[in-house]
Amino acid sequence: MQEIKKQGQNQNLTKLNLDYSGTKDGEDQAQSYLNMVDEKIGFVPNVLTAFAKFPKQFEGFTKLYNALMLGESGLSKLEREMIAVTVSSENHCYYCLVAHGSAVRELSNDPQLGERITANFRSADLPSKQEKLLEFAKKLTRDPSEIKEKDRAELREVGYSDRDIWDISAIVGLFNMTNRLASATEMEPNNNYHNLAR
Repeated sequence: MQEIKKQGQNQNLTKLNLDYSGTKDGEDQAQSYLNMVDEKIGFVPNVLTAFAKFPKQFEGFTKLYNALMLGESGLSKLEREMIAVTVSSENHCYYCLVAHGSAVRELSNDPQLGERITANFRSADLPSKQEKLLEFAKKLTRDPSEIKEKDRAELREVGYSDRDIWDISAIVGLFNMTNRLASATEMEPNNNYHNLAR
């Protein structure tokens, strides 16, 4: 059998050359943000490094990401990361599965949960509340035009508020966007993610 190449991030963030000439207003602020992230977690996620090439997009992306994933919400941080993994599983987004699977492992203190959700969230034996949450995230990703009042009512029945449903939907939308961007550019996840919370 031919030798299988060892997997891992190559030197490129993506398959695109993201260097360009022209105005880069906000470049200093983007670099300051990257430095702060590096200090806090010990590395800079490749998605941030890529977005920082376009400082105005970087500003919008980080503000939206932080508001949805870290800001005030009726959803726990773990539930938000579980949504990210479920959406990324539907879209087969390698970058986000690796990055957010590690976040699920860390937040749940369970080395298997992220991988179970990646493969099939129903294999995780979740409480009915979180199972309904992930069913909605999956349906909104796969068949957005099929979402009906019945789907929202099912979320309400297990305890999610209308504000929570807004947040769930916004997070699903965010990860459908980032999944498509990561897949289209073949963005590589940082090697660091593979070893986190193991």
